[in-house]
Amino acid sequence: MEAIHEDLVTWDPVPWLGNTATRVYVLRLDRLHPQISGNKWYKLRFYLENAKKLKKSLVTFGGPYSNHILATAAACKLEGIRCAGIIRGEAPRFYSPTLQDAAALGMELHFITREAYRQKQVPPSFSGENWLIVPEGGYGVPGMQGAATIPVASGVFDHICCATGTGTMMAGLLQSASQTTVVTGFSVLKNHQSLQQEMDRLLAPVTRTYTIHHDFHFGGYAKYTSELIRFMNDLYHHTGIPTDFVYTAKLFYGVKALLQQDLLQSRNLLVVHSGGLQGNRSLSKGTLIF
Repeated sequence: MEAIHEDLVTWDPVPWLGNTATRVYVLRLDRLHPQISGNKWYKLRFYLENAKKLKKSLVTFGGPYSNHILATAAACKLEGIRCAGIIRGEAPRFYSPTLQDAAALGMELHFITREAYRQKQVPPSFSGENWLIVPEGGYGVPGMQGAATIPVASGVFDHICCATGTGTMMAGLLQSASQTTVVTGFSVLKNHQSLQQEMDRLLAPVTRTYTIHHDFHFGGYAKYTSELIRFMNDLYHHTGIPTDFVYTAKLFYGVKALLQQDLLQSRNLLVVHSGGLQGNRSLSKGTLIF
């Protein structure tokens, strides 16, 4: 099993994203590991430590193309921890590539109805003391504390931008960034108006000022348009940076759009590439040039 390569994480200048007033850098967390990609390793690290310390197995939630599910399976394989995934929806006739990989890594897959999933119902077999439950996306204080170890070079950048799903990573960045650093999130879910409350719940009792943009979801979670696909290919053509249509493409699109409109004020801006490229496998062959 390939090790985590934190030594490969770099802060790459990407002039194509910036403007005359703003120098843009990209934190390449996507280089960490092919499966435990990007921010997933950081959000999982303390859950993994707790499972090993308590001698527990680990169970978590996710959909059939979930980056979190695959990363958890790979991380548990690496750490020698038994794990299970509670998957949204009925068991399919054919597993997605993500679920195939997770199962091959040793994750036990258990399917529940979408309604049960919305209620985050844990099957009775996982409710015992032998299992450590990790919420979807690693949401929770351990996930936030892990995200706070993401190497954002605090003090070097006056502005940090990231994609947000559960808000766990952004809460961690707010914990670790200096008080003078502006942190801006780009929500990938449509009408996710509870996001701020969910983040504030993690951050309490500390309070931080931050901004979340809700206009770059391209239709909602895992939704995309031909415009977003064109942007992904254009970005890769000009910079060599691959993105995924669920999270990072929407982030990069939003950053470039707002900078073109002079709506992001910064001299040195850091964009956090949170990985998750495996989700692109759901696209038709030839859709992307990378």
